[in-house]
Amino acid sequence: MSTDAPLTIQRIAIFPLPGAVLFPGLHLPLHIFEPRYKAMVQEVLARDRQIGMIQPRQIPGEEDREPPALYDVGCVGRIIDVEALAEGRFNIVLEGVARFRVRRELDVTTPFRQVEAEIEAEVEDEAVLSSIERASLEREAKRFAQRQGYVVDWASVGQLDDETLVNGIAQVAPFDAAAKQALLETSPLEMRAELVIQLLQFFGRFDGDDGRATLQ
Repeated sequence: MSTDAPLTIQRIAIFPLPGAVLFPGLHLPLHIFEPRYKAMVQEVLARDRQIGMIQPRQIPGEEDREPPALYDVGCVGRIIDVEALAEGRFNIVLEGVARFRVRRELDVTTPFRQVEAEIEAEVEDEAVLSSIERASLEREAKRFAQRQGYVVDWASVGQLDDETLVNGIAQVAPFDAAAKQALLETSPLEMRAELVIQLLQFFGRFDGDDGRATLQ
């Protein structure tokens, strides 16, 4: 996270979900079925509708640690759509609001984990890439899509603002969890865009499931 961005300190409920990385401005659909997370959704719906998405972190020698360690950086998501299902389950859609850094995990009585976090405040100035950076990103994205056999509406992609484009590729591209975590932690936007380009080149060398590259 950027040391220049304004921060606020807040208590947030967290959902440590391996492989699920949410970026600001993007959407993440989730099916909630575990009792502890059903309780979490019920509580946040009555409060601020916010959940902190963060990845559990494997530490060598502590693979069986319970609860698992966490990465330092995650993304706060706001519930923008909810469907209540049988047996207290939910389908929800989160919209990424802002990145956060864990200051400490709180001692709580709730079945779900909660942390005190520094949340990166939304800034009014829209992050932008230079025309050369934008062109390089779109060119590499097209090459990657062609290699993977993806069908993409490039006219619509061209209408996206720079931050949505960079974060969108970071979230939906088939990078591994370690790569997506690195992208989430990288700022400012031009550095994240450069890392996206490098990852598109790296992962783009592999097609299908055989020989899939990984940064883990």
